[in-house]
Amino acid sequence: MVVEFEKKERTAVITLNRPEARNAVNGEVAAGIEAAIDEFESDPDLWVAILDANGPTFCAGADLKEIAAGNGRSLSTKKGGFAGLVSRERVKPLIAAINGSALAGGTEIALACDLIVCSDQTDFGLPEVKRSLIAGAGGLFRLPRAIGMAPAMEVILTGDLLTCHKAFNLGMVNKVVPAEQVMSAALDLAERIAINAPLAVQASRRIASRAIIDEDDVLLRAGNAEFKEIAKTEDYKEGPKAFIEKRAPQWKGR
Repeated sequence: MVVEFEKKERTAVITLNRPEARNAVNGEVAAGIEAAIDEFESDPDLWVAILDANGPTFCAGADLKEIAAGNGRSLSTKKGGFAGLVSRERVKPLIAAINGSALAGGTEIALACDLIVCSDQTDFGLPEVKRSLIAGAGGLFRLPRAIGMAPAMEVILTGDLLTCHKAFNLGMVNKVVPAEQVMSAALDLAERIAINAPLAVQASRRIASRAIIDEDDVLLRAGNAEFKEIAKTEDYKEGPKAFIEKRAPQWKGR
């Protein structure tokens, strides 16, 4: 299978498994990622997911051989866009765990995730202009949001690499670790998220993900609406009760 799916307690691990092609996205990969996200989102026992890859490269972007063969449309899905992910409507948090380079569409896949853990050997970049192409899967607007307009413009217009350390310093990456620690660091981050009330995490993610897009008044109204819905749940009662009883809360996700 070119996309593998594994459950680890409350965490789903989605793994790109096309190392012989540097995990480049073809139709099978796009369909596989979409199916994996479908399974993750629909399983009430899974609260966070990690997207990683087998092999020395996280993802080289679009499979240019497929594009040259006239199969470019297969690299996107109706629900998720490129790689079955970049325009996907999601509810639950998704962490990118990146070993090796993540260039072009690989960077755009990473930017479509909520958090990024990468190795100290990882490079990002949108080199499309070097081939008279453009980054059409969200990189041209998500990168400026992630690292700021001036450094993003430099990366986009030169096509040069963005190192992991610079990406971390600019706020795009959550953690940079040695290659052998990437998955353990991603799992640790997932566990720190999964210890919290899942519906509250999901509601908080929805508001935070719109922070740079919507006006304050819109976000305040949305936050109030989310709070009213959370107040109807069993977990809303469990949180204060567990605090008073000095015990760990038992979240039910309802």
